[in-house]
Amino acid sequence: MSKYRSVRGMVDIFPEDSRHWQFLENTVAETLASYGYGEVRLPIVEYTELFTRGIGKATDIVEKEMYTFDDRNAESLSLRPEGTAGCVRAAIQAGVLNTPQRYWYAGPMFRYERPQKGRQRQFHQIGAEAFGVASPDMDAELILMSARLWRRLGIAQGVELQINSIGSSESRSRYRSALVEYLNQYVDQLDEDSQRRLQSNPLRILDSKNAGTQALLENAPDMSEFLDAESADDFSILCALLTAAGVAYTVNTRLVRGLDYYNKTVFEWVTTRLGAQGTICAGGRYDGLVKQLGGRDTPGVGFAMGMERLVLLLAEMGSMDMSSAPVADVYVVAVGDDAYKVALSTVESLRSEMPRCRLVQHTGGGSFKSQMKKADKSGAQVALIWGEDEVSAGTVTVKPMRVEKESGERLAQQSCLLPELPAVLSAALTID
Repeated sequence: MSKYRSVRGMVDIFPEDSRHWQFLENTVAETLASYGYGEVRLPIVEYTELFTRGIGKATDIVEKEMYTFDDRNAESLSLRPEGTAGCVRAAIQAGVLNTPQRYWYAGPMFRYERPQKGRQRQFHQIGAEAFGVASPDMDAELILMSARLWRRLGIAQGVELQINSIGSSESRSRYRSALVEYLNQYVDQLDEDSQRRLQSNPLRILDSKNAGTQALLENAPDMSEFLDAESADDFSILCALLTAAGVAYTVNTRLVRGLDYYNKTVFEWVTTRLGAQGTICAGGRYDGLVKQLGGRDTPGVGFAMGMERLVLLLAEMGSMDMSSAPVADVYVVAVGDDAYKVALSTVESLRSEMPRCRLVQHTGGGSFKSQMKKADKSGAQVALIWGEDEVSAGTVTVKPMRVEKESGERLAQQSCLLPELPAVLSAALTID
């Protein structure tokens, strides 16, 4: 085995799996486009300051998880750990925030975390961001859009929506003080991470997975008691809109997000079917981020979904055929140099006439028997066979490999003239 291996937590995705990703990507793209969201493609590398300023210096991402390095100009760059900050930067730089905008993006993100099922150091997200609308109907649209996506993917029964409002920066500051005052009574009983967060980022303690810490939080102050009037009103409107649209939800007053830019609405779609990595989609409102990053004061709201976890959930719920896909619809067998030349030109014409058909031509020579073994292994429905007799007669032999008629009768092998081949193949093949 080669001494070269992929970096820990950064995995290869081969064709038998990438087709599941393509199905997910295509379904998401169609769904987002139907709501008027346009795709934006963003750089993987950004200046580190974009994340330290946007996400927050005291967050776990910035403190412990970013891949950061100096370039040859001694400028600090980072592999993107999330997509919102980069999307905001791009919108400000392009000068497009004078009117409402709806964008989506997809691609790899990077965080130095302990790899486990559904969590890698290079992971993939699809995100959606909406700028320029401050009212809760925009929050509702994003949630409804994600709910529609789960229905299209066939996983709606396996996910649950949790929502909360974390209010304005002022109301969060009041709550933060009350929470710290309460937890200071139990410092020695908190887990190590929560002790570290107590002064730097105490709201993140609400997310602790430690059972002892969660037990202490049962009697902690409730964030809903500290909400400002505007945030409370907006959250009430959002709940009413979701109820009117038939979207079930749970209000989780302990729900916070791990990034400093959030305010007001936060939400997560969670599942119990993937073990510890139960959040498949999360987001919320970030009305101050655009101004914080140097743009005009513009409200924003968005979400990001984890593709690795969604693919796992699709498999877990049986919402997608996870069996191995055939390599080809048609496998081309040619014995002899003359036969190969005729096959090559004919098959190239077929590719133009049948663009959705996967035509794989055997290369590397070999006997008729060995080529037919390859044809069978490819999973092809039909083999096209050229030999000396076919070349002389201007025909091709069409051999069904595993195609059955509706009656159950096996299609017979036949010889056909080359001009008739597209029609013969179209009748024989089943192409999704």
